[in-house]
Amino acid sequence: MSTLKTTSIGIVIGIVLTSLYSNLFHSGEDSTDSDEKKPLYWVAPMDANFRRDGPGKSPMGMDLVPVYEESGANDEPGTVRISPDIIQSLGVRVAYARTQSLPQQVQTVGYVKYNEDNLTHIHPRVEGWIDKLYVKTEGVRVKQGDPLYELYSPELVNAQEELLLALHQNSRTLISAAQGRLKALKMPQDNINKLKETRQVQRSVIFYAPTSGIVDMLNIREGAFVKPGTAMMTLGDLNDIWVEAEVFEQQAGMIHLGQSIELTADFNPSRIWVGKVDFIYPALNPKNRALRLRATFPNHDHQLQPNMFTQVNIIDNDTTPRLLVPSSAVIRTPHMNRVVLAKGNGVFKSIAVNVGRRTSEFTEIHEGLMPGDAVVTSAQFLLDSESSISSDFMRISHSSGGPDLSEPLQSAEVEGEIVSLDIEQRVANIHRGAIEKWGRPPATVEFVFDKGLDPSQLNESDKLRFVFEIRNGDFVIVNFARFTGSKDNGAST
Repeated sequence: MSTLKTTSIGIVIGIVLTSLYSNLFHSGEDSTDSDEKKPLYWVAPMDANFRRDGPGKSPMGMDLVPVYEESGANDEPGTVRISPDIIQSLGVRVAYARTQSLPQQVQTVGYVKYNEDNLTHIHPRVEGWIDKLYVKTEGVRVKQGDPLYELYSPELVNAQEELLLALHQNSRTLISAAQGRLKALKMPQDNINKLKETRQVQRSVIFYAPTSGIVDMLNIREGAFVKPGTAMMTLGDLNDIWVEAEVFEQQAGMIHLGQSIELTADFNPSRIWVGKVDFIYPALNPKNRALRLRATFPNHDHQLQPNMFTQVNIIDNDTTPRLLVPSSAVIRTPHMNRVVLAKGNGVFKSIAVNVGRRTSEFTEIHEGLMPGDAVVTSAQFLLDSESSISSDFMRISHSSGGPDLSEPLQSAEVEGEIVSLDIEQRVANIHRGAIEKWGRPPATVEFVFDKGLDPSQLNESDKLRFVFEIRNGDFVIVNFARFTGSKDNGAST
């Protein structure tokens, strides 16, 4: 029963697609003209690459559709002509390539931690025993001057006795030296004053918080023996905090010091904290190849707490003018990026483009378009599927003095550096130098290795001098040689 339903659905889809294909690409003819004209060839409605010289059946059992010669038969390869009523029924929309800046945003996850510049580590200066502990749990908030612990130390007792002896002898030199030793041992000044006033040695000494903060680490208990170097506790200040975040390696060029950064947290999504990137770590994370950065945020109400996860939005206010088209207009494939160019009067053609930066709204075009060119942003996939059958994917010529690429490009020799390499797919992104004979500036382009070449001997960041050819819209490397050192990054003509 399920097989019968599937077969029925396939037949219905085939009938609909056959009708659509016939009406879409041959709608300029009426039935009378069709009888008078001889078909150029016959094509399968669901596979435009399946062609025959006469009528018949497609591999799916559907009737082949005749394709007639139209008034635009002499158009350049890949041209598609559609009548205005079909354009309207398909909802074809166009937009124009324009030059403007492309501010970008990088969204990632941030991790809240203490500002390490404001951490206070509590260590003793003498050996002794903790007689009493006033702070007994981590996370307790203390104020500057609050008692932390009470310490019994024979060394402190001896130092107090030395001060009393100096006072008894009324020697300014000895008094000054004895007081200096007590201060060096971090005995509080109030205790020193009390000792001079009462002339009685204090067996145990209370030590106080040098600053306000949260007890982040507590490593002692009452009765514990401590000595210089013992990490007893750490106080952290929450008035400002650090947020660390990571971005992908390919986004590293968008991050710079002083860059604005916005932060939101799940517990209060309506609030936005604003800070700036104040440190970029000099090495990538070796595990995930990510770049780590740090920003400082004010946190006077202490709502942001260490170990929280947050959403980070890094704003790149780049003002460099770039040639942009709507991102919806770009058809991305593993080996080529294309757009459907609207040439006017119902004429369309797929052309290859080299893209750069991309956002959800706009995509930068390095090569293939000029300002003012019209590109299709809706129904472009249907138009591209027909145009790409015969398109040479070359840029149409302009009368603006630029290079005329309506003629097929053959080959060029150029130097470049490998940005990324996929040995399995035999594809490399290479930042190549300028190609003078074509008037092409330096650009990062995807190249395919010819079948006779072995790309496994190459690595990312390798510098190459190579010869490539243009074959069916692909840039195919036919010969290459590695080199080291600096060379003129130009191309031979």
